[in-house]
Amino acid sequence: MSFVFDPTPVVSLPVVGQQDRFPVHRVYCVGRNYEEHAKEMGFTGREPPFFFLKPTDSLVVVDAGHTGSMPYPSVTQNLHHEIELVVAIGVGGKNISAADAVKHIYGYAVGLDMTRRDLQNEMKKQGRPWCIGKAFDASGPVGPITRKEQAGDIDRAEISLQVNGTDRQRSSVSKLIWNVAETIEHLSAAWELKAGDLIFTGTPEGVAAVVSGDLMVGQVEGLGPLSVKIK
Repeated sequence: MSFVFDPTPVVSLPVVGQQDRFPVHRVYCVGRNYEEHAKEMGFTGREPPFFFLKPTDSLVVVDAGHTGSMPYPSVTQNLHHEIELVVAIGVGGKNISAADAVKHIYGYAVGLDMTRRDLQNEMKKQGRPWCIGKAFDASGPVGPITRKEQAGDIDRAEISLQVNGTDRQRSSVSKLIWNVAETIEHLSAAWELKAGDLIFTGTPEGVAAVVSGDLMVGQVEGLGPLSVKIK
């Protein structure tokens, strides 16, 4: 088969302790999935989960032990960090029950759902899609995948983000409104999940602005840290 131009290379993530890499299919994100973050965004209660997507090539892949970099994005004056546990799907499926969800998980990683908050808020006011606030170039820094067998008790892991050495976000994965298994159940009812899918599971409270020169270090207990500097 020939193409009219060279296809874009496959985006892939390193896997801790392996040479083989994890090829990425789609990138799903869960909105407002920690109660305290929902409150700081002006919402309360356990609303039904909702999802948005990022382009696969919006990921900034950071190898273990390295500090990645992302450019401060265009057309925004208010770039926010959102630290997240990322779930990597190894076995696809549709209408997956929460009870069976773990069978479909390959592993976990630390990710950042970077957000052009001013643009997102403006789109919300106008009732328009807010892809411009979430799905821009380099909006998804993510570290290496740790296989689920090596990740420990991920459902109770501490999750945190420091900016320039100062705590910004700190919580526990146990405080997810919709836990990982329930998220997979809801998501797979709307889309058929495929091997290679990533799910950004939501961010805890403490989201705030970052600027060029800031160093962000995100951690989820049991996984390798994610270090990213904004250019």
